Amino acid sequence: MSSALLPKPQMRRLLARRMKFHLFGAFFVSVGCAALYKFGVAEPRKRAYAEFYKNYDPMKDFEVMRAAGVFESAQPK
Repeated sequence: MSSALLPKPQMRRLLARRMKFHLFGAFFVSVGCAALYKFGVAEPRKRAYAEFYKNYDPMKDFEVMRAAGVFESAQPK
């Protein structure tokens, strides 16, 4: 009598059903993480580099480093 009260467990295709759910969930979580990284880290970093190199003068920077004695082969004048 007590066995009639409990529902029978699903024995077939249980792994496939659960795997489908978890694969879709993992896909959406990974796409969300990729979007967060792109718009939260990569794009601000690109903008910061573009802003830095907009007014960057490598020869002026070289002269400052040469005057400070950073380079051994280029002596200050």
